[in-house]
Amino acid sequence: MLGIKRLGLLAAVVVVGLAPATAAQAAAQPSTQDTQYLQALHQVNLTEIVTGNLAQQKGQNQQVKDLGKQFVTDHTQLDQTVQTTAQQLNVQLPSQPTTDQQKVIDRLNNLSGAEFDKEWVTAELAGNVQAIQATQTEISQGSEPSVVQLAQDALPVLQAHVDALSALAQTLGVPIPQTSASGTPSPGGSGTPGPSGSGTPSPGGSGTPAPGGTESPAPGGTTTESPAPGTTETPAPGNS
Repeated sequence: MLGIKRLGLLAAVVVVGLAPATAAQAAAQPSTQDTQYLQALHQVNLTEIVTGNLAQQKGQNQQVKDLGKQFVTDHTQLDQTVQTTAQQLNVQLPSQPTTDQQKVIDRLNNLSGAEFDKEWVTAELAGNVQAIQATQTEISQGSEPSVVQLAQDALPVLQAHVDALSALAQTLGVPIPQTSASGTPSPGGSGTPGPSGSGTPSPGGSGTPAPGGTESPAPGGTTTESPAPGTTETPAPGNS
């Protein structure tokens, strides 16, 4: 009889002991930011593997072919980590690129020769710059350590791709997105990674914080120290 009571008590202890673990598991669900980053990076990898193979098949410039091969290798390795991390966190990954990414793939499929080379470099620069911005956002705003670590590991790989593409773009006469022309991982670092400027905050760079500084620190702000124009300090006189 005593043995049965002990068994009953032991079972109760085991059940109570499991309850916090189950609660902890439920609470450990990745945030929306972490989940979306894993999904987005997976789609970037899928796209880069396809376009990298296209570069090897259709590229005319040998550097385009070589970079395409390198991108396939790098993004295949990166995606293995993405898939492993997603599995551990029960995050479901998309099975194909986004609609916009597929349009890029289709466009490249219809080109050849020098025209393909230029369009490939242009598309790769835009895609990698966006991937860098998403990665910087994850590093600063992510909450799941394994996903943040993944982003930190991915950043130098993506930046190396942008640096190589920028050098090739100069050779081919292709415009380079201003935010990454210097090759620094976090251009200006002044929050550019975060603003989800529809994914294209850099290309065209028209809205970039620094260029030309024409953004007159406070539009219409007559009270601002108007960047020293005229340097005649007459603060108020005539400044109606």
